[in-house]
Amino acid sequence: HVQLVESGGGSVQAGGSLRLSCVASGYTSELCSMGWFRQAPGNEREGVAAIRRYSGTTFYADSVKGRFTISQDNAKTTLYLQMNSLKPEDTAVYYCAAIIQCRANWNETGTYNYWGQGTQVTVS
Repeated sequence: HVQLVESGGGSVQAGGSLRLSCVASGYTSELCSMGWFRQAPGNEREGVAAIRRYSGTTFYADSVKGRFTISQDNAKTTLYLQMNSLKPEDTAVYYCAAIIQCRANWNETGTYNYWGQGTQVTVS
């Protein structure tokens, strides 16, 4: 089993930056990929970015390309999301997620095995 704990959310003005962190603990060696998802009120949860843990390959939603950067530490147990040039439409609860067996479509929420509790990001 794996536990995920996010941190780093908060409130920021449009154009500002935030960095989210997600610490993974437990049997992390079984994980193929980790990612960030977000859910705004009234919307479905959507994929933001993901990273294949062993190859380092990254994936991004079109809406965040060029503004957000996903990365991991050398131990591959801490996931980051650097968010720059934030917009009001980025306001959402951001969730860290992890998947044991990588799939072709990185942003399918139903395929992820583990989820964090979420952290609020508000852009005004």
